[in-house]
Amino acid sequence: MDFLMEINSIVNDFVWGPPMLILLVGVGVYFTVRTGFFSIRKLGYILNSTLMKMFSKDNDGEGEISAFQAVSTALAATVGTGNIAGVATAIATGGPGAVFWMWIAALFGMTTKFSEVVLSIKYREKTEDGRFNGGPMYYIKNGLGWNWLATIFAIFGALAAFGIGNMVQSNSVAESLNTTFNINPIITGIVLAILAGLVTIGGIKRIGAITEKMVPFMAAFYILGALYIILSNATAIPAAFKLIFENAFTGTAAAGGFTGATVTMAIRYGVARGVFTNEAGLGSAPIAHAAATTDHPVRQGLWGVFEVFVDTICICTLTALTIVMSGLWNTGVSGAELTTSAFDSAVSGGRYIVTIGLTLFAFSTILGWEYYGERCIEYIAGPKSIKIYRIIFIPFVFVGAIGGLEFLWALADTLNGLMAIPNLIGLLGLGGVVIKLTKEFFQTKYIEERKLKRGKHVYED
Repeated sequence: MDFLMEINSIVNDFVWGPPMLILLVGVGVYFTVRTGFFSIRKLGYILNSTLMKMFSKDNDGEGEISAFQAVSTALAATVGTGNIAGVATAIATGGPGAVFWMWIAALFGMTTKFSEVVLSIKYREKTEDGRFNGGPMYYIKNGLGWNWLATIFAIFGALAAFGIGNMVQSNSVAESLNTTFNINPIITGIVLAILAGLVTIGGIKRIGAITEKMVPFMAAFYILGALYIILSNATAIPAAFKLIFENAFTGTAAAGGFTGATVTMAIRYGVARGVFTNEAGLGSAPIAHAAATTDHPVRQGLWGVFEVFVDTICICTLTALTIVMSGLWNTGVSGAELTTSAFDSAVSGGRYIVTIGLTLFAFSTILGWEYYGERCIEYIAGPKSIKIYRIIFIPFVFVGAIGGLEFLWALADTLNGLMAIPNLIGLLGLGGVVIKLTKEFFQTKYIEERKLKRGKHVYED
């Protein structure tokens, strides 16, 4: 077992190391430049088309669930322990400057996620029973014609779901609830497994129906809690931003329990945590987006931009500001413990915000990743394999809660990173399709919308 752990560690260092992170960000830079920086220039339009239409029932085109249910499922899987524990680890290791590089990774990651979603809609398939399947395995197969590479992605995805999307999440919940409320991990594991089983047995329609209610609530709960803490200490905000920007380019000197960090460390850990939390380039989220009802691939792609914006620019930033403002980032404490300490030091009972937020984030991630896993296994073994996958997946929620099979966690983390390789090949190979569809949308659909809007204003005047 030690030998296997050593091999896995070597591979893991590669897939989450500098070369892969440079490639992930590089693909984002490529698509951002090729699309004319539209995800930044038209951010107002994007938010108006997503945030302002979250609960709209107007869904033109074909699909299995609403556009918002699709992004809710994707956000459910994306917003997890990384937003609380991962951000804290980045700051504790790379210093406050890591936050700046996390933002940079997110800005380019928005276009990467957009491109993934566009291709997932373009190349999705409709099954005989009316379901819509898509994601990297389908756009690699249908777009590039490389079924062998699509199968490799599906294998990585089906196995990775057991770790990053299952046991790691349930273990984080169990530890947090045990620390804060003294709840036995066994009880937590049983409850989580039962709840996850009741939801996932209904497939994407039930998952989408649950997540479209759960995601806005859990995001609002954590965001409002963090904002309350930040605004309660508003005088410390300018100093926190100054520390983030200065340390991003100068590194962080050793202080307290902090051993110091170079600019390279700030970049590496900031980018790594940014990619890890929003999953741009890994190929997971487009699997959920593929089921959305939409009239154009780019229309759903806008929700991909929104997804990264909410996950990293909003939620991760609030976690980071709370930690930096608390002054506890250099105490040597890391992970969820650091975030909890930061919240608790600012407001009495702040730990409850972190614990409840972590529980909701982690549980929603389990739901989203179970769906990713079953779509991957269906691609490999057909529709009949879905029920078998669910039966196997759910017990591992309990196993993770009690801290079992740590080697599988580590292996799944590696497989999660390996998913990016075939996905990035697919993205780059089909880059021309993304550019063409983007130009088409903004030369037709976008212009039509603007004309209708202007006409409406004239009528109202």
